[in-house]
Amino acid sequence: MRLPRRLPDALRAIGARLIFALFLVLLIAAVVYTGRSGYRDVNVNGDGNGLSLLDAAYYAVVTLSTTGYGDITPVSESARLVSILLVTPARILFLIILIGTTLEVLTEQYRNNVRLMRWRKRVKDHVIVCGYGTKGRSAVNALLEDGIAKDRIVIVERDAASVRQAATAGFAVIEGSATRAAVLTEAHVARAKAVIVAAHSDEAAVLITLTARQLTNGQVRIIAAAREAENAPLLKQSGAHHVVVSSATAGRLLGMSTTAPPIIDVVEDLLTPGAGMVLAVRSVTRDELGMSPRELDDVVIAVVRRGRIIQLGPEAGRLANGDSVVYVRSAQPAAAAAEQ
Repeated sequence: MRLPRRLPDALRAIGARLIFALFLVLLIAAVVYTGRSGYRDVNVNGDGNGLSLLDAAYYAVVTLSTTGYGDITPVSESARLVSILLVTPARILFLIILIGTTLEVLTEQYRNNVRLMRWRKRVKDHVIVCGYGTKGRSAVNALLEDGIAKDRIVIVERDAASVRQAATAGFAVIEGSATRAAVLTEAHVARAKAVIVAAHSDEAAVLITLTARQLTNGQVRIIAAAREAENAPLLKQSGAHHVVVSSATAGRLLGMSTTAPPIIDVVEDLLTPGAGMVLAVRSVTRDELGMSPRELDDVVIAVVRRGRIIQLGPEAGRLANGDSVVYVRSAQPAAAAAEQ
């Protein structure tokens, strides 16, 4: 289970500590080398003038890390004064940096555990997207365009690269195969609003649909994508409420492009997230009851009545309580609301 993390901030904080610790080592090494005449190495005959730059760096490291082998020691009054006023405070500061870095890592782990527990308690009426490939990402973009918040979208993906991509995008991610009941259970499929099956193959889509239906007893809406039209009935028998056949849809659009090219531009505009026109569904308001769908200010293309799609015409009649309308609207307002 992966929740969106502010990993760059944590890495930046740890990197800043490491840079400051290195700065302390270089500072002490420079001070010792400058006053090397006040230091003595017990392994070398003579005074401290024999100290090299490497010896000064060695003394700085073993002193700041409190290892303190004692082979190089300050002997002059000035060297000991530097040790009191500079080296000792630097040693304490160096330890604080090391401890702070360890606490930063432990605190980050604790925060992740707390966030995970809170997420598990609060997650409800979310949308589970099984697969974060091309179809899955397009489905997520459509959800965001419709105003669904990122924290209400859960991605289930087994590919490591796609998992990292989804986590970087700010989504909660379950790493594993959606065909397994344990993985969908971890995504709290029983409390979900819908499950979108965007698997890489129709065989996997059928298994995911069967697993989701078994775990939810058919109470959660399942929308599946199929590559081949012949597999659509099998997906519906497996428990999918809606099946989108990608190959048939693409082939139909290709055929229409030769006879009615402007229609392709309109469809592409409808399917492009965040721009142009989009299809939307809303409930009929109190003021619209008894009106004809054509009398509404919105461009209505269909009426949803008792779960059935009714095309505009005599059958649609007058709008009644409980009806919904499918209409075309601009994508800009939804995009602006998503940014807020």
